[in-house]
Amino acid sequence: MSPVSGIDALCTRLETYLTPDQISDIRRAYLYSEKAHEGQFRSNGDPYITHPLAVANILCDMHMDHESIMAAMLHDVIEDTGVSKADLAEQFGEEVAELVDGVTKLTQVNFNTKAEAQAENFRKMILAMTQDIRVILVKLADRLHNMRTLDVLTPAKRRRIANETLEIYSPIANRLGMNDFRVEFEELGFEALFPMRAPLIRKAVKAARGNRKEMITSIKETVENRLQEEGISARVIGREKHLYSIYQKMRDKQRSFSEIMDMYGFRVIVENVDACYRALGIVHSIYKPIPGKFKDYIAIPKANGYQSLHTILKGQRGVPIEIQIRTEAMEAMANNGIAAHWLYKNDGFTNTSRTRAREWMKSLLEMQKNAGDSMEFIENVKIDLFPDEVYVFTPKGRILTLPVGATAVDFAYAVHTDVGNTCVATRIDNRLAPLSLPLQTGQTVEIVTAPGTRPNPAWLNFAITSKARSSIRHFLKDQQQFEAVDLGRRLLEKTLSTQGSGLAKLPPEHIQAVLHELGLPDLDALCEDIGIGNRVPQIVAARLLPEGNTISDDGKSSTASSTTTRGIAIRGTEGLVVTYARCCRPLPGDTIVGHLSAGRGIVIHRDTCNNVLVELRDNPDKCMSLRWAEKVDREFPSELRIELDNQRGLLAEIARQVTDYGANIEGITMQEKGSRHSVMQIALQVRDRIQLARIIKRIRIISGVEKITRVRA
Repeated sequence: MSPVSGIDALCTRLETYLTPDQISDIRRAYLYSEKAHEGQFRSNGDPYITHPLAVANILCDMHMDHESIMAAMLHDVIEDTGVSKADLAEQFGEEVAELVDGVTKLTQVNFNTKAEAQAENFRKMILAMTQDIRVILVKLADRLHNMRTLDVLTPAKRRRIANETLEIYSPIANRLGMNDFRVEFEELGFEALFPMRAPLIRKAVKAARGNRKEMITSIKETVENRLQEEGISARVIGREKHLYSIYQKMRDKQRSFSEIMDMYGFRVIVENVDACYRALGIVHSIYKPIPGKFKDYIAIPKANGYQSLHTILKGQRGVPIEIQIRTEAMEAMANNGIAAHWLYKNDGFTNTSRTRAREWMKSLLEMQKNAGDSMEFIENVKIDLFPDEVYVFTPKGRILTLPVGATAVDFAYAVHTDVGNTCVATRIDNRLAPLSLPLQTGQTVEIVTAPGTRPNPAWLNFAITSKARSSIRHFLKDQQQFEAVDLGRRLLEKTLSTQGSGLAKLPPEHIQAVLHELGLPDLDALCEDIGIGNRVPQIVAARLLPEGNTISDDGKSSTASSTTTRGIAIRGTEGLVVTYARCCRPLPGDTIVGHLSAGRGIVIHRDTCNNVLVELRDNPDKCMSLRWAEKVDREFPSELRIELDNQRGLLAEIARQVTDYGANIEGITMQEKGSRHSVMQIALQVRDRIQLARIIKRIRIISGVEKITRVRA
């Protein structure tokens, strides 16, 4: 079909639901696009305009509005021709120009890697989609036609596009409830990625279909007749398994082809919700239901708005039968999702999918604000696009949908970001439970919050939802910056004080000159650099001081008196910019020194630690004198080595003494030393050196303990 006859045929189809003026605008957009793409051809040799025309036809199938179809006609002109967004706005209006811009791929920016470029393209598409849902529908239609015409491309390009489709576009279609799009994406993607496996599975399915025909007919007639006897008008359809879903089950569940094809699937479509539940009772009276295999997605719809009753029954000769029961409206929703809004908007169709899609896109917008870069954003969205779901309740009875494996931390952030940030504990079904415990469908979850608390970096080990992970990272990044600025300022002030100076005493114009030389915007940025260990405070102080006053490597002024200075005080609340060395495990009460480590801030060691002695010798300018503050507000890890006799109950007695003195045991390891002796390594959390000394003193006098020492570097 020539493009000219193609546009005529499209306009004839559009007459069924659009006005003559709207169709005239679409024809005008077609002519504009045809002229812009003149001389351009697709890989198969067809004029390029055949592609936008095909995309417009896919949108016509969905009864999309005339702006969307105009955008489909024009969706490549900004990228592939000299037409600008302003030109489009002038010709077709701001709305169409915005849609085209949202769909246009980002090609003007240079990226370090191809993956980064693809991630940024995807991020732009998601952002445009949050402004107008029609952007993603045009993009999905564009991708669908590209997938239908993959065969003319090179094998490497086919595989790349197919993989991208299966990873991103198919899950997005699924998330928007557009099952027909999802299935075609998966089938075409499977064919392109596995050109040898796909025909083999198709041949096996065709052979199996012939063997199953008699059984399918028998089950279908039995269900239809019984429903008719009970006065329920219904359509019973045998459900075909798709090649990609068969392949996935064979691969992921390690099942053979025959095991997967043993399941017979049927869809029962009735008039209303009441008939759905009546039909469920009838099929359960015909065949015995398998316990635990019933799901009610009508009462609790899936996140994409999908509604249906699912049940698995044991049929004749023990054959498993999967039945889905739904109304005609639910069937339309299952196949078309958010596109059903346009397909059925004149039929009083209630579109819960549209509402849920809006909620999802709102969460995407929040997620992209918290993401550090495009790669992190696309990683978060991918997590969000594969939700095997659990349904849990808030204490007020609201239902929240979360991915399988989600924890109370994920639940807290799903309720609200502030709830997640101040979460301290959880009650599941009125019982206290660990924050890391995976949630189960049907549980009631209550979050205990406390003002002033903040997210724990350890939550990233078990939080799985994209919103929770991006929110935690965002908070910690901001918190680390605040802590780094505070610590850097204290280090700089301490170093300047050795000269009898301070930041407040330095001329502002001199500080600005130094900042300009260093290429930093303000003093906070300089202090942050010092706090995270990227700059040495002594060197920065030397540049800030007026000429004639210098600072030596030990932090003392060469012109100052020999007055001794105490090191900077460590309070234990510095957070992520202060690290306590695991090699020597310093405690309040120990003499300590600090080593500046790029990106980590200060690493604190005991002054007897071999590692820091090497640093003092090799990089003295990166080491500094520290001291503990009067009040240190946290617990610290420590470790004891205990040599003991193999006596019954000795381990329990040692553990009791540790807990009696208010310390927490983190771990215990035992190693036999001969037939009668053992060596115990006990890791614990203590407040300071005094508490540890008391614990050592008490354990030493226990009968059977031969020797106890604090583990040193």
